[in-house]
Amino acid sequence: MQETSSKAASTTSPAPTTNPSPSPARYKPSLLVIFSACLVLVGATGPLLLRVYFVHGGTRLFLSALLQISGWPLLLPPICVSLFRRRRSHGVSNLLIPARLAGAAAVLGAFYAISCFVYALGSQALPLSTSSLLQATQLAFTAVFALLFVGLRFTPFSANAVMLLTIGPAVLGVGPGSGKPAGEASRTYWTGFCESIAAAALAGLVLPLVEVAMARSGGRRRTGPTTAARVTPPYVTVMQMQAVMGATGTVVCLLGMAIKSDFQALPSEAATFGLGDNNYYLVLIWDAVAWQMMNLGIMGLITCASSLLAGIMVAVLPPLSEVLAVIFLHEKFDGPKGIALVLSLWGFASYLYGERAQKKQEAQKNEQELAKKIGDVESAAP
Repeated sequence: MQETSSKAASTTSPAPTTNPSPSPARYKPSLLVIFSACLVLVGATGPLLLRVYFVHGGTRLFLSALLQISGWPLLLPPICVSLFRRRRSHGVSNLLIPARLAGAAAVLGAFYAISCFVYALGSQALPLSTSSLLQATQLAFTAVFALLFVGLRFTPFSANAVMLLTIGPAVLGVGPGSGKPAGEASRTYWTGFCESIAAAALAGLVLPLVEVAMARSGGRRRTGPTTAARVTPPYVTVMQMQAVMGATGTVVCLLGMAIKSDFQALPSEAATFGLGDNNYYLVLIWDAVAWQMMNLGIMGLITCASSLLAGIMVAVLPPLSEVLAVIFLHEKFDGPKGIALVLSLWGFASYLYGERAQKKQEAQKNEQELAKKIGDVESAAP
């Protein structure tokens, strides 16, 4: 009986050591990435309100650039609350961004203010749907600069997404009528066309440089060509980075307004605004709020994910802006814009599918390596 028991025990004893390979982990973006993406989508009303400002009589370019970057004071209350709540566990000094990172953010804020001014130039000359789609070319510039400065390596899906999201806006320049509104001079249209492309290039440069600044300051660490092994900073760091960039950009825009005498012209512009005096200031306030939400979302995507994902989200905004412009501003939705819309959506879907497939493949590879190590340990055991 004892012999039978020992045999049974010897037969059943290896069972616990068997380690069936678990099912591959599904890719799930972090809550901060989802939250930042939602902020970008909600902020899509910013370009719409900026176009409303121009359509109804607004002409101040530095003011319109200021609207895109001046909402940073909204971040001060949550920053103070976050620092106060975590002061005992982490220490306030450890939660403040380093002076070197703050200096880099200040320089990048000035560059971003310039890109906002150039974007305002293009927005003044073009319909919202056209200028927004041209802004989607920012993704191509972001991808190139990320390749140069961040060491990004493309997967087939990400390369396909960048190509589609770049070709889509290019359709506007070669399609019938090139999206030019009836009665508008060709020179004015093509000047605005080039200005929008220049703004996209400047913004596409800023995004990877923000990622580089975060990496060199220790706020984010990249160790692999395909997978970013990262130390995700707390969101208070994201808000501080955005606040410093916004403050510097605001100073640049205020200087431009002072040089162009925009402050003296505001009352007369409000009096002649097509929607009325009170609605003039409401448009300015809500436009600044919408742009700030978008900027914070972009900053969150850069620091919690990558500058390429931030560029992807910016490129997704044109379809939403097009729909809003057709509904509220009664702009024409012609063939070239429809083709550009389809290509943009196709490119975004390609990126999402490729990201999911890549994460799944990496998870399977890690599990195989872990199973191999466990097997080596068991075989080496006496």
